[in-house]
Amino acid sequence: MRLTLREENTGGELLLFKEEAGFDRLFFTRDRFNKYFTIAWNPGESQTVTIDGTDYEFPANTLLTLLFNQTFSFENSADIVAWQFNREFYCIIDHDSEVSCVGFLFSSTDHLFIKLGDQARQKLQLLSDVFTEEFRTSDHIQSEMLLVLLKRLIIYVTQLAKLGYTPTKKLQDERFHIIRKFNLLVEANFKTEHSVSFYAGQLCKSPKTLSNLFAIYNQKTPSQIIQERITVEAKRLLRYTDKSIKHITFELGFEDVPYFSNFFKKNAGASPSDFRNAAVISNEGK
Repeated sequence: MRLTLREENTGGELLLFKEEAGFDRLFFTRDRFNKYFTIAWNPGESQTVTIDGTDYEFPANTLLTLLFNQTFSFENSADIVAWQFNREFYCIIDHDSEVSCVGFLFSSTDHLFIKLGDQARQKLQLLSDVFTEEFRTSDHIQSEMLLVLLKRLIIYVTQLAKLGYTPTKKLQDERFHIIRKFNLLVEANFKTEHSVSFYAGQLCKSPKTLSNLFAIYNQKTPSQIIQERITVEAKRLLRYTDKSIKHITFELGFEDVPYFSNFFKKNAGASPSDFRNAAVISNEGK
């Protein structure tokens, strides 16, 4: 089942998938013009989800959030309940004060697998049922009702994610905001800015202060986050496009191919050409 709302005047779209065999996303080809954010719920048995060519376990009764520029597929997509929306329907960046998820809930590198307890599962099931009812109620306030429900969903999922991913010693809101803003800045600038000092300057912090803050939050350093984002994009371009390695080198802000190749091998474990060849073989095998 696929339920869709489209606002003709804005191009805004909201979609709900339930028991939909073949539900997936191919960003670089079929779906390149449909920039949907995705919240996926696996209420069934544990299965495999493939994100940008890498397999992950998608445990039972777990939520997963995915950015619009990610390619993904599910081992058993008919078991997945998923919501998708584009920024024309609801822009999480413009309305961050409402949902407080920007730079945290949706990420290109750290995929949030949010485990649900019994109470959360029941609440999400109820919310899913209300979504379905509103999709099937065609009246002049349908769009407004679904927008309110989407906000509630994002806020609730963000709350659940914070419970699982913030440290026991709760961060002050200001510190958590800095982490989210850093992640957002990286997403916007990673192709041209590779140094921690740039992002620290944008946040009016010293690189050391920024590193200390991230040490409290998780085990990754700001530098690792930047490098991982560049590596993820390089993998996507190598796997899903026919752009030359030289073209990719310059697109990602590197000045020469050997330097980029060394960077990629250090972070991905293979040279760009070897990674591309292995991806071709893997795709042919499927």
